[in-house]
Amino acid sequence: MLDTVVHLLRCPVCHGPLCGGEGVLYCGLGHSHDVARQGYVSLFAPPGRVHTGDSARMIAARERFLGSGFYDPIAEAVVSEALGALGLRRGREGCVVDLGAGTGYYLARLLEALPGWRGLALDASAAALRRAARANPRIGAVGCDVWRELPVADGAVALVLDIFAPRNAAEISRILEPDSVLIVVTARKDHLRPLSLLPGMLSVEEDRPDQIEASLSKSFDPLRRRSLDFYIHPGRESALDAVMMGPSARHVEEEEVRRHLGSMPEPLKVEVSVEIMTLRRAEAL
Repeated sequence: MLDTVVHLLRCPVCHGPLCGGEGVLYCGLGHSHDVARQGYVSLFAPPGRVHTGDSARMIAARERFLGSGFYDPIAEAVVSEALGALGLRRGREGCVVDLGAGTGYYLARLLEALPGWRGLALDASAAALRRAARANPRIGAVGCDVWRELPVADGAVALVLDIFAPRNAAEISRILEPDSVLIVVTARKDHLRPLSLLPGMLSVEEDRPDQIEASLSKSFDPLRRRSLDFYIHPGRESALDAVMMGPSARHVEEEEVRRHLGSMPEPLKVEVSVEIMTLRRAEAL
């Protein structure tokens, strides 16, 4: 897939356009970037990879949890919002970037509804990129730090997804076409209760969606916001995956989580509570 999206990428060293060769991407100044045998390429801005992203254990937990369909309503809402935002533009070819794409689950679902479109899955985790590269034949998986400069050409994409992921407003704005949109999905305060109340779990501020919207306000104008709330009923193993696939996994011990889950009735009743924000790239940039 990288061959068909390479023209959308730029060299992380000199910002020049990239070309594809046999197992390598390179720019006019001779900077080369090897393509991994699993089909992804690492394009980290200098000084290179500063963190490894989510661990292989976290990504495996996410793949199992998402594959069980627990977050299908979120995926369906994202697809609906994206198609509505694109309007008539969805009838032509374009590119979607998924920031912190993980396994490529949400991007693959959206591409199913956009025949002929291509996707760029950006993530720092090699374990995530290996899965994203095979999530859909129209996805190109690229390693980078989404907090920093993105290895994507100016105005190259029509839509950016940011689902439970970090975001750099200036860089997102730079890579978007004029009048294009960003869709953000973030957790709300009650997300994953009662799992969120387990010892060591990170909490979500009451005004988290407002904070995110404010942080994007210099580069984006808000279009729509909607809350999505529903319950899921996972068994203990799936509940464990829900904990171990997210950022709290860095602060809890798996066996301790198992012990607490063992005292809860099965299947559990877990609340899913997220905010979906659609924002348009501001004209005065």
